[in-house]
Amino acid sequence: MLKRKSSVILFSSLAISGILLSQMGLYIISMFTGWSMKFNLVEVCHSGLKTLGLTSLEYILDGLIIYTFIYGLWKIGIQFFQTARMNRRFKLYKERKLSLEINQYYQESVEEIMVLSYPAPFAITMGFVRSKIVLTTGLINLLTNDELDAVIVHEAYHNKNRDPLKIFLLTLSASVLWYIPIQKWFMKTYGMLQEVLADEHAIEQQDTATNLGSALLKMLKVGKQKNMPFVCVSFADTSVNYRIEYILNPVKNIPLDIPLNVLCISSVIFSLICGLFLYVLA
Repeated sequence: MLKRKSSVILFSSLAISGILLSQMGLYIISMFTGWSMKFNLVEVCHSGLKTLGLTSLEYILDGLIIYTFIYGLWKIGIQFFQTARMNRRFKLYKERKLSLEINQYYQESVEEIMVLSYPAPFAITMGFVRSKIVLTTGLINLLTNDELDAVIVHEAYHNKNRDPLKIFLLTLSASVLWYIPIQKWFMKTYGMLQEVLADEHAIEQQDTATNLGSALLKMLKVGKQKNMPFVCVSFADTSVNYRIEYILNPVKNIPLDIPLNVLCISSVIFSLICGLFLYVLA
């Protein structure tokens, strides 16, 4: 049930952003090439504004489209720059022998695990094309072997599911399409569901919730996890309250209450664009 809800949220968010951004992209191409696209949503908006006598809003629409793409490209560039920068820093602190040993032990369940010589305990999954799990010696020293196994199995779920890439796409959509506020709700809810699903996977693999729960509590006692300057999936930094509640009571269903005001605003904005489209074609 949770996995289906997660898939629906991911598809809905990407469908909304895909429709709007593809139309904007076609419009930008037409601006520079002179290519006429009869069924472009943004062109329809322009025609609708002219029909209503609101031609001055065309410039606002143009500005919004250009801003959306420039801001989107900037966010993508920053993400790749910060990821590459942190990868270089991680290599300086990599515990090669310990990384090799852990990779050999988990070779059937994860592609790559990197262990860093760093006192603060944290565990993340990062990377888009070839994602990897990053652990620290601080985490290994803090947890028992069974607790560490639960954390690695949890992160392996994110790694296999390519959650860093999916969460980045949702984060990007929520940022550049800020005028569709439901996108932000999609982003937060998807992240929460994936954490619960990863916990569920770890519990099923170990046939107990004790190790995962104690690992999570130990990391919470240590304090706030280190913030990364790029989008990644962190073990103890997302939806902790929901996760603890689910660990204590796995059969309890997690409610997904969509804020009505956010849903209404998003629906009106999206419907307005589609309405202009249908109006001009009629």
